[in-house]
Amino acid sequence: MVTFLSKFQRVVSAYCTSSVYTIRQYGFKCSMHSLVEITSRKSIKPSSPTPHQNRYLKLSLLDQLLPPTVYGTILYFYNPTTNHCDHDVVLSKVSETSTSKRLQASLSETLVHYYPLAGRLKGTASIECNDEGAHFVEARVRCQLSDFLKQPDPELLKKFMAEHDSKTSQIALGTCVLLVQISVFNCGGIVVAVSPSHKIADGISLHTFVRLWAAINRGEYHQLVLPKFNGATLLPTKDLSTMHNFLGPIPTQTLTTRRFVFDVSKMAILKAEIGSRIQKFTPTNGQLVLAIILKCALAASHQSKPDGDTTSRLTVLSQMVNLRRRIVPEVPENEMGNWFWALSLLFKENETEIHELVINMNTGLTNFCKEKANRFKGDDGFLVVSESMREKADLYNAEKGINLYRSTSVCKFPLYEIDFGWGKPTWVSSPSEHKNFILLLDTKSGDGIEAWVTLDQQEMAIFECHEELLAFSSVDPESIIAGKAANGNLLGGIGYFFGQSKIALPRDVNLVSQDDSILYWPTQLYTAVPSRPFFLRGFLWDEGFHQLLIWLVV
Repeated sequence: MVTFLSKFQRVVSAYCTSSVYTIRQYGFKCSMHSLVEITSRKSIKPSSPTPHQNRYLKLSLLDQLLPPTVYGTILYFYNPTTNHCDHDVVLSKVSETSTSKRLQASLSETLVHYYPLAGRLKGTASIECNDEGAHFVEARVRCQLSDFLKQPDPELLKKFMAEHDSKTSQIALGTCVLLVQISVFNCGGIVVAVSPSHKIADGISLHTFVRLWAAINRGEYHQLVLPKFNGATLLPTKDLSTMHNFLGPIPTQTLTTRRFVFDVSKMAILKAEIGSRIQKFTPTNGQLVLAIILKCALAASHQSKPDGDTTSRLTVLSQMVNLRRRIVPEVPENEMGNWFWALSLLFKENETEIHELVINMNTGLTNFCKEKANRFKGDDGFLVVSESMREKADLYNAEKGINLYRSTSVCKFPLYEIDFGWGKPTWVSSPSEHKNFILLLDTKSGDGIEAWVTLDQQEMAIFECHEELLAFSSVDPESIIAGKAANGNLLGGIGYFFGQSKIALPRDVNLVSQDDSILYWPTQLYTAVPSRPFFLRGFLWDEGFHQLLIWLVV
């Protein structure tokens, strides 16, 4: 019954989550574009000039590999009211003007320490630290934060990110190193979206930057951990003209993004179930969640094939691996740059059971850490990068029609500890719009894993109804609200009537009276089909579906 209802809610959601529906749920009959209004765009420069000797910053080899137009974004949502903060401040409502000015001032102070983020990208391997400033966008959101959080819409989330602003993309994308957008809801709630260029910042670098900015905004200057910019020394750049694309092909299709929340307690049960098949190690919750998603995504991809397509495809999972703790000596968290590698894991078509996927993931990661992870430094770093890129190129060129998935995880990051002075965030998100992309992050309570999954639209319709996915993940808020609305409308249409139905007579029937109809005998009608009060009837082809749902509910 639970599975059926979950499927029903998701199916209804697919039909109901158009932009008009989304806006109406927030209490407005307007377009998605008018819901979020950009009020200003400006540059925030460092509060003091960058010394001349720091004018140019050379990037590392791993930074050099990434394209300039890719930005990593984390969104921090804050309620308009809060309980006592750590510094004993109570806010009843955030003042939009004063808060924005304070954020701009503290950002300006922070950029003194993170001066490359106020510069401009030059070529593929350097930044000119010219203090032209970070691109800062302010926006108004015409709805309540509480309403939005009931049903976070992936399309609306983009409106909170500066890189999706058309004017910003024209004047800043690919040159500005840091984009920031502050969006204020009608209630005073705030979302802070921080988007540094991936040319200089991975997820850990982004987090350490925001942590310092938040501390300065709170006025806490003691024990600040300042950044380091030694990437070019640790892993020097090289001539990459003969190398292939680092990210691999990124298809552009009609995509759908959904959020799924996995309960850690269910992962514990799954560990016990597959424990006898995995004896040499204990899988992490993240590995289990990723295996479930991958299994269901592969099934959806197979089912969405055109009739007659029997092509056997190899599956490749490109999993981001944190190198910082795997390089000796360790690369500290305050070292800016990209210290991760996209590890390619291969799966055969008949290796799609959860335990098989988990074993493959663990074996691949273990071998990588033993053989390659510590080599990403010095002159040996170029050799291991060249070898790995050649292996990827051979794989992509040799296999036609591979299923390529990408995944990254920010689980265990203390994202919910970021406090700008009005309390800790009520929600943190980091959506992506690339095909077959899977992002994992912890829930605020810490008892679950939130997964953002982006798939082809047709595949997503199959994926989100997979029974194994529904068994381990809860229905996201979007489907819950849509399902409740649909169920409520259906159940609210149940009615009991008593009377006589009129039956229209053919025109060629000659009767003594002038009536054009006759009455059925008096009887009762019990129906779940909503209808106009003067046109009472029950359609059997609708009623069968409705009675099935009612039977399951009762």
